[in-house]
Amino acid sequence: MSADTPRRIALLRHAKADWPEVSDHERPLAERGRQEAPAAGLKLAETGIAFDLALCSTAVRTRETWKLAVHELPQRPRTVYEERLYDASLGELIALLNETSDEVRDLLVVGHNPGMHALADALAGRAEGDSLARMARTGFPTAALAVVSFTGSWKSVEHGVGTLLDFWTPKDH
Repeated sequence: MSADTPRRIALLRHAKADWPEVSDHERPLAERGRQEAPAAGLKLAETGIAFDLALCSTAVRTRETWKLAVHELPQRPRTVYEERLYDASLGELIALLNETSDEVRDLLVVGHNPGMHALADALAGRAEGDSLARMARTGFPTAALAVVSFTGSWKSVEHGVGTLLDFWTPKDH
């Protein structure tokens, strides 16, 4: 694919997690999260994007979110469980995107806040409709989804490069 290839990144925050007496990395989904995750999967399916790759944090709550969401997609993308997504800073997230192969056109990232919100906000130099205002107003709640488009190589991903196409939260459905 050439340097002017249109690409899309979907950023999905894990669904609502529970707070049992386990390490943060091992926290499972709460009951509400088990309902939010398939709804997020339906929204992903509605985008019509056939993801080439899904990067998912290794944390239990992100893996459970992805397991419930992916069943709603017409086809399952190749999935890589990426431990660097757990507790990643904005800089670390951009570095991960920069490592993505240019064979990947559309990428899904299942991760955590504050990283998912920071990344969506940083990439979105422009927005369609009121999506940026809604994201600013609501924050990036559990199971929220942002879809950003940009043109070029993954190595060129940086602040302001994209357009926020859509922002969705479970309260929207």
